[in-house]
Amino acid sequence: MTLVRWDPFRELSAMQERMNRLFGEAYRPGEDDVMRRGAWVPPVDIYDAGNHELVIKAELPDMTKDDIEIVVANNSLTLRGEKKMDSSIKEESCHRIERTYGAFSRSFSLPPTVDASKVSADYKNGVLTIKLPVREDAKPKQIQVRVQD
Repeated sequence: MTLVRWDPFRELSAMQERMNRLFGEAYRPGEDDVMRRGAWVPPVDIYDAGNHELVIKAELPDMTKDDIEIVVANNSLTLRGEKKMDSSIKEESCHRIERTYGAFSRSFSLPPTVDASKVSADYKNGVLTIKLPVREDAKPKQIQVRVQD
């Protein structure tokens, strides 16, 4: 039998996703209408890189770095931008539009241990990677124990 560690945040996230689906389905005037005009929120992964650094990865396909804004202030990180439809494609020539477009804004609370002055971002192949290093004074320190005879 495999032992699985209980993670309350994973369950909370799953519940939030179910609630979003529930309310999203209840307020849809028509699926095609939502697909065309729905709010777009880029999916993200947030993880501890293991080297005293948090990483946020966001999927931002078909965007340029000029379309993306990252602001770190007051122990929060805000990711903003706008995903625009290709202007060379005329809407009347489209048979189906399933990808969503529009402005987005996502904010994440940062732990006080993050060094806001050293945050870096890299955008490659439609994925934005934000690295949030931990402050030097917040890193664990090993203390030598002296033994007296």
